[in-house]
Amino acid sequence: MALSKEKIEYFEKKLREEKEAIEKELPSVGRRNPDVPGDWEATPADMNTMVSDKNELADKFEEMESRAAIEDSLEGQLVLINAALERIKAGKYGICAECGKPIDEKRLEAYPAAKNCVKHTENGR
Repeated sequence: MALSKEKIEYFEKKLREEKEAIEKELPSVGRRNPDVPGDWEATPADMNTMVSDKNELADKFEEMESRAAIEDSLEGQLVLINAALERIKAGKYGICAECGKPIDEKRLEAYPAAKNCVKHTENGR
């Protein structure tokens, strides 16, 4: 059964709230890539530190790797949310991209950016 207009509005609100939260968090671990519109890149926490101790240097590299992983995850979530919002605009939200059948509301409640039904889910998306 297709989603009602009210349910679609409900999921759109959830997606927009999640998008806003991610957009607030992204600047804490990265910056917009000036060369690629819409892309983000991780930034080190302290870019002006002179490091001579090997352990301190290793800690800085480890912190950068962690920030890069967080930035990558947040950016990936943002891409999926934006795609779901585009499906809402196109009138295709809540419809499996693989089989064209409605996506179960429980799945959308758990993961509003879902583009596929459970049967056609790849990588948990």
